[in-house]
Amino acid sequence: MTDFPRAFADALLSTVLDVAPIVVILLLFQLLVLRRKPPNLRRIAAGSVLVLVGLTLFLIGLENALFPIGKTMARQLTAPETIGAARLADGVDWHDYLPVYAFAAAIGFATTVAEPSLIAVAIKARDASGGAVHAWGLRIAVAVGVAVGVALGCFRIVTGTPLPWYIIASYVVVIVLTFRAGRTIVPLAYDSGGVTTSTVTVPVVAALGLGLAASVPGRSPLIDGFGLIAFASVFPIVSVLGYSIVASWLSRRRKSKLPEEA
Repeated sequence: MTDFPRAFADALLSTVLDVAPIVVILLLFQLLVLRRKPPNLRRIAAGSVLVLVGLTLFLIGLENALFPIGKTMARQLTAPETIGAARLADGVDWHDYLPVYAFAAAIGFATTVAEPSLIAVAIKARDASGGAVHAWGLRIAVAVGVAVGVALGCFRIVTGTPLPWYIIASYVVVIVLTFRAGRTIVPLAYDSGGVTTSTVTVPVVAALGLGLAASVPGRSPLIDGFGLIAFASVFPIVSVLGYSIVASWLSRRRKSKLPEEA
């Protein structure tokens, strides 16, 4: 705790330097192009201070909590006493890492549901669609996609199979589903894949991948540890498009049964 003031000051300075270009661009555009004084200047300034403080505390939390938790969990789940020293000595078998896949799916789902950027997109989608898109339904669909993607990414790390195979196959599925889904849901589905690579999901998933690659015999953290974020990006697109197709099919089926029941 004695190092917290210094750590906070260092993180705050780094955050200010990162945010400064954005602030400069907005001010220059506001003053030189629009030539208008920003409305609610005091409120904007107070909000900006809160954002800087929040980002600073979040970065400190990442370094002291989320990153260590991901690495520790991966190391514990792949420890010889967890998998079995005898089986580990015989070589890497993907069946021995079932708890890792379950943990990866659970942590991927939980972090995505709590992702602030996804919450913002879900609320905007609900408002823009007049309630046709349910915020919680979209969040759950995206979270399921991330859970499946992260679990499959951990399976890839354990088996050591090439990453491009999975990504190419996933985008082939995305292309097929894009032509099957409704036009209104396609842009939202593609945006849903982007919002998962944000403040909460990325640190935990990246730490999990690096920790798993460092713990599995014969795997390199540099070569095998990265790539989980790609899974967390593409599979939400698949899940949202699939959710839309299934929901449309169920809706048409219910409507077709109404005349028969009448």
